[in-house]
Amino acid sequence: MTFWILALLIALAAAGLPALALLRARTAAADAPAAFDLAVYRGQLAEVDRDLARGVIGPEDAERVRAEIGRRVLAADAERQAAAPVAATATTPLLAGALVLALAAGSLALYNRLGAPGYPDLSLKARIAAADTLRQSRPGQAEAEAQAPAAPPLANPGPDYLALVQKLRDTVAARPDDLEGHSLLARHEVATGNMTAAYAAQKRVIELKGDNATAQDYTTLADMLILAAGGYVSPEAERALDAALAREPANGIARYYTGLMMAQTGRPDIAFRIWNQLLSQSRPDAPWVAPIRGQIEEAAARAGVDYELPPLPGDRGPTAADVQAAAGMNAGDRQEMIRGMVEGLAARLAEEGGPPAEWAKLINALGVLGETDRARAIAAEARTAFNGDAAALEQIEAAARAAGVAE
Repeated sequence: MTFWILALLIALAAAGLPALALLRARTAAADAPAAFDLAVYRGQLAEVDRDLARGVIGPEDAERVRAEIGRRVLAADAERQAAAPVAATATTPLLAGALVLALAAGSLALYNRLGAPGYPDLSLKARIAAADTLRQSRPGQAEAEAQAPAAPPLANPGPDYLALVQKLRDTVAARPDDLEGHSLLARHEVATGNMTAAYAAQKRVIELKGDNATAQDYTTLADMLILAAGGYVSPEAERALDAALAREPANGIARYYTGLMMAQTGRPDIAFRIWNQLLSQSRPDAPWVAPIRGQIEEAAARAGVDYELPPLPGDRGPTAADVQAAAGMNAGDRQEMIRGMVEGLAARLAEEGGPPAEWAKLINALGVLGETDRARAIAAEARTAFNGDAAALEQIEAAARAAGVAE
């Protein structure tokens, strides 16, 4: 409260200076040259009377001089009368007071919107140091999970599906070195919403692969950690992202999440730089494009960058509005929205076809939703559609492997 009182007093003092200048201008207007001339002419008339009394001038000369001075008095009075309305309306005290209040209120409102009440002035070096401290001391994965809401399942698992997942858990527990089993378990735990178990299985996958673990393995682990923490990039997730980028510096998912981590730890400037570069290098259907487009303008504004989000011709995936709408939904509505997008993509590909990346996206989505039979059928259809296109078939097979329906 003390801060706002001092700020108000300073704003009033600053706004009072131009108001005082306007009031002085009003006083000066009242003392126009015409008023000064009238005083001079009245003095001249008195001087004529004195000269006449002393005999310096005769009656005729005195009358002639009085007539000339009288003519000048009338002209000056007419000029003064014409200037009087302007002087009266130039700046009244009421108008000056309103100006003071408007300037003070506007200054406080602008500061409340753009400033940071309660915070001292910080240099760029101090802000960077504070952000680095925040990043180094931020909560770990376990603490973040304890505060995050439980992740909803990506599918609507029935009793039969849950029984199969439990059977898979039992099998993997009995075979701790089964790489394929842990890989399948990680995906199906995600589908049931059990993110903690999912990333535990994915960590085991990386351990079993050892030096052969890929960037995708680490980005999958980071993705699970971040989902388990409610969208928060913990130090554990950051280490997984660093491992992914060490193996594949151009990895889009790892770069997106790295930008998100920077935005969460007080470095929107770095987040904007990472995301802006990634957007310029990405295809419109890349999975990280939509979430970046939903956040990059805010990052730019916080970084003090004048940025306008460019249009994205051919973007047929979720829009920034879709992402924002999904964030405000409850678990059930969000699940319906996701399923609706998947069904829309499936219908469009069936009717119009599409690039291999969109077929791969559909296969991946169906695998995550637990619809493996349907994912297998879509993969077979895509192989037929892109028969002879080695690059396209490579994308399809990668998606099929991720969904667990590879041949």
